[in-house]
Amino acid sequence: MPFIHVELVEGRSEEQLTNMMKDITEAVHKNTGAPKEHIHVIINEMKKGQYAVNGDWK
Repeated sequence: MPFIHVELVEGRSEEQLTNMMKDITEAVHKNTGAPKEHIHVIINEMKKGQYAVNGDWK
């Protein structure tokens, strides 16, 4: 039962997130053979300014 965790900065539409989850599910199914109904995609959206790259806030 694959669990896929995706970390994103907020700002994408519900449609974009839904399409991404469908694409991820399809890719995992294709490459692992796991049944789609057993593939879990978890999206965590961070608020802007809640992470840094090389010490610089993003």
